[in-house]
Amino acid sequence: MPDSGSWLPETATATAEGGHVRTDDGGLSTALASPLAPHCTGLTPEQLLAAAFASCLHHAAVEAAGEITNEAHTVQVRAEAKLGRDDDGRYRADVHASISSAGLSRQQLAELVEHADRLWPFTSGDASRTRLTVTPAENGRH
Repeated sequence: MPDSGSWLPETATATAEGGHVRTDDGGLSTALASPLAPHCTGLTPEQLLAAAFASCLHHAAVEAAGEITNEAHTVQVRAEAKLGRDDDGRYRADVHASISSAGLSRQQLAELVEHADRLWPFTSGDASRTRLTVTPAENGRH
């Protein structure tokens, strides 16, 4: 594990209970779907995973885009997440994310995707129970 000097100064805390999840800073507060009350509405784990991966990869892509273009503000990340179950009952996640940015050539976009994919601890090359695939978005599709 890296020494504590290499950790970013921010620490985020969230609490899920009673059908809600909230961050301690109040930035996010929303209802959750519950396996105990299937009729209740709220965000599912898949929706939360998709949002988390989109957010993290967007942060990485904007950072990477700053080295490629001055149009970093046009970066868009779309993430789709689904959950599965292993034979032993453990969950596994499959996440597909696509990155687009206006005005980039296919080569520049490929470089942006590769760079962004390497920045986070969960990457396309990770062999854990979370499979992540990051690709350039199709032209015109976001």
